[in-house]
Amino acid sequence: MEGQVLKKNIHRFAPSPTGYLHLGNARTAIFNFLLAKKNNGEFILRLDDTDQERSNQHYIDQIKYDLEWLGICWDKVEQQSKRLDRYRDILNSLIKNGNVYECFETTIELDLKRKKQLNSGQPPVYDRQSLKLSDKDKTELRKKVNSYFRFHLSGNKVTWKDKIAGDVEVQTNVVSDPILIKANGQFLYTLASVIDDIDFKISEVVRGVDHLTNTAVQIEIFKTLVGSNPEFAHHSLIVNSSGENFSKRANSLSIKELREKGVEPGAVCSILVNLGNGKRMEIKNDLPDFAKDFDLKAFNTSPTKFNTEDLYALSRVALSK
Repeated sequence: MEGQVLKKNIHRFAPSPTGYLHLGNARTAIFNFLLAKKNNGEFILRLDDTDQERSNQHYIDQIKYDLEWLGICWDKVEQQSKRLDRYRDILNSLIKNGNVYECFETTIELDLKRKKQLNSGQPPVYDRQSLKLSDKDKTELRKKVNSYFRFHLSGNKVTWKDKIAGDVEVQTNVVSDPILIKANGQFLYTLASVIDDIDFKISEVVRGVDHLTNTAVQIEIFKTLVGSNPEFAHHSLIVNSSGENFSKRANSLSIKELREKGVEPGAVCSILVNLGNGKRMEIKNDLPDFAKDFDLKAFNTSPTKFNTEDLYALSRVALSK
């Protein structure tokens, strides 16, 4: 696979247009935008829309509108649904080289396997049963079910120096070989994102700490394809007063909702930039003004509590500036 991963100062924000932008992923967008701005780099908006059943043009338009409202501008937009041929080419090369293998279990069969493993005290890791199938077995199974494909993990320890989490180690022998393409033909984030990050020469991937295990898996794919990977930084997740993560599926404080309630964009940006950095709250109405002093070293991976009343109070201050 041609192309180099490591090129300085190219960042991306990669939402899936299956719902409205909420505070959690808006924070990720802000972090990446500020880093690109600080280093005179490039900021890419990448729409992860391979899920054709749930992706929606309405959400694409709304995400763009919400980002603009926050003060985030992008250098270019990329859309995964327009890159499917590229993903197929890379998938085929991985299959040819033995890095990816075909599987045939149905969703029900996989659920039963997981339940049996859990009931017997074993980790719910895919048993690689499909690797034991003969060519004749596969031919017969293809007549009955649609197959899907998994990446063959090494089982080794994956380590990296995370810009927020520090030294990270993930043992991949306790992780299931990731599914790259579903039985319905949908490419999943795991492979598509790696190919995009290589092709667009992303230098640093900044995202939530819930992606740590996923990052270890993707590092193996990066190294299989090009021998190197971007730098990574995993920030804390925002939780509400009950300690629950913000989720777009639960429609927890979407940017759209906050805007319709009259909250100032400067207040939203100010609170998201300052949450969890241990510093005195700075209030700025223009997001790019935060870029000069923005530093990932100020953050950690501990859950960050968000208080709605603080946002409304900050909005009143931002409005008066």
